[in-house]
Amino acid sequence: MHSGVAYFIVLFVIVISVFVTLFFKYQLEQLFREKKSVIAFHICNLIITFMVSIGAYAVMTVYLLEKSFKLLPSTVILLLVILPIYILGHFAFEKYKFVYRKYSTTDDEKVIVLNEKYLKKKRSAKFKQYNALAKEDRSHKAGASRRRLW
Repeated sequence: MHSGVAYFIVLFVIVISVFVTLFFKYQLEQLFREKKSVIAFHICNLIITFMVSIGAYAVMTVYLLEKSFKLLPSTVILLLVILPIYILGHFAFEKYKFVYRKYSTTDDEKVIVLNEKYLKKKRSAKFKQYNALAKEDRSHKAGASRRRLW
């Protein structure tokens, strides 16, 4: 019973870890200008997620539940939990990237279509106020100091 509670809490840690590592993978692919998904980043993400989940499970069992920590059974169980969550998270993240991409390009890097969903994203009210102040500043004489909103 107690190990089930530990696995349930570790499940939340795994889900958070998967999405954080997928976000960092996406940022690294943008940094290196990779067109396709790099398998090395997936392997690193799985290893990082596995280490985080083993650490969380070990802390839960040893310190909070005060039971002994057995590495082999927990490793197998956590790997069987991590793999489907990572695969589903990867597909969900790829769909999100596809829907909210900024534009589509051709093979020679020319922009062909701007994405309407990306353009229709809501902007916060703070930016609207900032834009209104910028328009107001244009109407006054040049070189005047900017007024602060807050």
